[in-house]
Amino acid sequence: MRVDQDRTGPLVVRRSASNERVMWITPDRVFYVGLLGAPSVRNFGAVSVYVGLDCPVSVSVDGGEWETSHVAVVQPYTPHQVAYASRNIAVIHIEPESVDMAALPKMLRHGNGAVQADEFRAHVLRCHQAIIRNGQNAVEPMLDFDTLVFGSPLASRTVDPRIAQVLDRIRRDPSSQAQAQDCAEQVHLSFSRFLHLFKSEVGASFRSFRTWKRARSLLHYVVDQSTTLTDVALGAGYPDSTHFSHSIRQVYGLKPKDIFAGSRKLRVIGPGLFA
Repeated sequence: MRVDQDRTGPLVVRRSASNERVMWITPDRVFYVGLLGAPSVRNFGAVSVYVGLDCPVSVSVDGGEWETSHVAVVQPYTPHQVAYASRNIAVIHIEPESVDMAALPKMLRHGNGAVQADEFRAHVLRCHQAIIRNGQNAVEPMLDFDTLVFGSPLASRTVDPRIAQVLDRIRRDPSSQAQAQDCAEQVHLSFSRFLHLFKSEVGASFRSFRTWKRARSLLHYVVDQSTTLTDVALGAGYPDSTHFSHSIRQVYGLKPKDIFAGSRKLRVIGPGLFA
């Protein structure tokens, strides 16, 4: 299954047999409750919040000491490992280019490892149930993500209009083969000036950003277990299955086949999901 991210209209929900595992995905946010997988090194281009629903989470950030708590926060583009002894864990992703990082709640702004946030953990448990209930009816609009999960909308980031144009291009089509040089020409900047301005405005290099967005697009495919990994690789813009597998493992710490296997009982909710 392919997701057209430009498509508008009511949410379409592909139901699975499970009422517990769910992924709510929007262009700038993800709320996931499901399997974690092996504690390999992962590196997401998003603020990542891990919440242990049944037991504590252990996290090692950038090769540091292991820390344990019910909630862990990892900053964007930071290598880390996570271990969890129970079955389903909650993971929340916030795309950093979509928010004013300096205005985020303190836990998200400064957290980089285990944090003490028992109240937030209890709130995430309630959010999980609310998402499941709201996702039962495919024709009703979904709850507002930030209001549900964080209590109010997160402040948006102000980005240079030229870089915002490039971000929108990649966001709408993460499988695009456009190179940095193409994007620089698109917004009438020299190549070196574009790369400098992009990193200054986004907080990550153009290459890292594009790598993350392409890998993130994999989340839109996991609902369709009949699609071959080769088709997914090509649809997501990877030149071949070997490059696809290597890149996905660098980001998720898991092989693509293991991600798909762990998603068999996952309900995916998001704008424009269709059969």
